[in-house]
Amino acid sequence: MDAFFSELGRTVLARWKAVDFSLPAFPPIAQAALEENPPAEQVDLAAFIREFLIEDEQPFQTASGFGQPEIVAYDHPRFYIQLLFWMDGTTDIHQHEFSGAFHVMAGSSLHSEFEFDNAESVTAHFRVGDLRLKGTELLETGATVPITSGRGCIHALFHLDTPSVTVVVRTHSDPGTGPQFTYLPPHVAVDPVHHDALTMRRKQLLDVLERVGDPDYAELALAMVEELDFERGFFILQNGIGALRGLGAWEDVLGAFEAKHGARARGVAATLEEILRRDGIVALRAAVEDPEHRFFLALLLNLTNRADILDLVAQRFPGDAIETVLRWAAELADASDGAWLVDAEFPEEIAVDEEEQADVFLTALQGYLTGAETTGDLAAEDAAALREALARSSWRVLAAG
Repeated sequence: MDAFFSELGRTVLARWKAVDFSLPAFPPIAQAALEENPPAEQVDLAAFIREFLIEDEQPFQTASGFGQPEIVAYDHPRFYIQLLFWMDGTTDIHQHEFSGAFHVMAGSSLHSEFEFDNAESVTAHFRVGDLRLKGTELLETGATVPITSGRGCIHALFHLDTPSVTVVVRTHSDPGTGPQFTYLPPHVAVDPVHHDALTMRRKQLLDVLERVGDPDYAELALAMVEELDFERGFFILQNGIGALRGLGAWEDVLGAFEAKHGARARGVAATLEEILRRDGIVALRAAVEDPEHRFFLALLLNLTNRADILDLVAQRFPGDAIETVLRWAAELADASDGAWLVDAEFPEEIAVDEEEQADVFLTALQGYLTGAETTGDLAAEDAAALREALARSSWRVLAAG
């Protein structure tokens, strides 16, 4: 059992006991204890790992799948201390059913905070509303941030280095603060712990029909969204969007869902599109090894304002931020098919040789970033098509007018 974390746990316990285990007092107590003795400065990570692997006297380990992996370093009936290792980790946008504080012990993270306005409960496990980004900050090694349970702390962490290690001092569970919703921007919140076995099996059976090319797949999906309630219909749409687009049936099925549920369904299409975009960027980032490119992809995934992206680039890298972004864009273009710039596809209607498409992309991006609006020798309609292609992609923040 590690001596540092045992002492940290005893310190937190004594201070919390002194205020009669008040839940609102726990986050500042945890934060102060971590800041007074920062694990980033006090703990030899290699020695901790070796001791954990060899010595049997360790705190009880949970069966949690959170972290890559999660290591419990101190356990008490009222709270515990965990180390979360992250290899390619990005956490979903989420709220907590516990409180405390977290500390960046190794690596760095992009931390984003959100609000969920106009929330409407569809069921106890599903909400619709408007998710709004409040702010994003770069957390370097040694940073400590409090955690409050419930909707007051909706956030996401995008871990920038491999590995990143986070120390969390947290309660087991705060009564009355669940479910621990995951947020699907820009308009949906779901309870990730709740599982409807019937809906899961239906999705799996639809997947079978898709894989064998069953001619009734689109008709059955349409009948399901016309019959099912909002929550289950949403999950059928999420599961089938790719297949239905391939069959040319997506607009009909989505339209049936929107007609059935009216104003409540207004944000579903945008939410499903954003799920696809985010999944694509996360998958690409897992295949990218250059740490600068991984940082840039994290910014494209998480930020919605061009000025915020350039500010964070300037914080982390010397020199002109626009020039740095353009260099990264050129390097990412070289590493991919010339018809693609990350997730932006070059418009087929523009008559440009494939080997020149990346250069046209980059010229346009430079114009958008500098305000020069340069698109080379493209005709006006081709320039508009190029901007629209970027507007449908993760580059839309940088290409916005």
